[in-house]
Amino acid sequence: MSEVHEGHRERMKKRFLDNGLDSFSDHNILELLLFYAVPRRDTNELAHRLIDRFGSLSAVLDAPVEELASVNGVGRGTAAYLKLFSQVARVYFNDKMKDGIQLDSSEKVGQYLIPKYIGIPNEMVLLVCLDSKCKVTGCTTIMEGSVNATQVSVRKIIETAVRSNASSVIVSHNHPSGLAIPSREDLLTTEKIKQALALINITLLDHIIVADNDWVSLRDSSYL
Repeated sequence: MSEVHEGHRERMKKRFLDNGLDSFSDHNILELLLFYAVPRRDTNELAHRLIDRFGSLSAVLDAPVEELASVNGVGRGTAAYLKLFSQVARVYFNDKMKDGIQLDSSEKVGQYLIPKYIGIPNEMVLLVCLDSKCKVTGCTTIMEGSVNATQVSVRKIIETAVRSNASSVIVSHNHPSGLAIPSREDLLTTEKIKQALALINITLLDHIIVADNDWVSLRDSSYL
């Protein structure tokens, strides 16, 4: 690497350490990340190439490994490195929201659930179990894939709720490539789960649908 490029890298690192990322553009942030995966080449052009291909920093970090690796200059090693960031972000936020947090409003529920879907490319159903004071006693993945009334395992939901000694539960799932608007299948699934839980005296407090940084509460929307 030339002394010019090395000097540029050091200035970028110092700028980050002194002021954080607020003044960085998307391609600057990506360029900085790529320093550690591509140690001997100028990463500015590669960062621009990735942003041009996928449209934004978040889209780059959410892109499949195969698509990242197909970009000239990336390769599978760098692609795997880039995929780490959305997954680490999800683990980081989940770690900060340990069991015991009180979810006594739909706003709190939405903010609790959004980080759990960071970097998740497929639909995923979660069950949040709560005690009598609406404190989280557990959050369990029920299934991944297409969410509909015939595929969601009501039995697993009941078993998980009973095992957590839940007084009430919240179901959530995501719409990875759409809007946080309930479909007919979502409503059918919700009613099926609600009826099954009522038989064992556990309340379905809400069903939250998440799409990117947006979410919808079926209870607030008068569907529950």
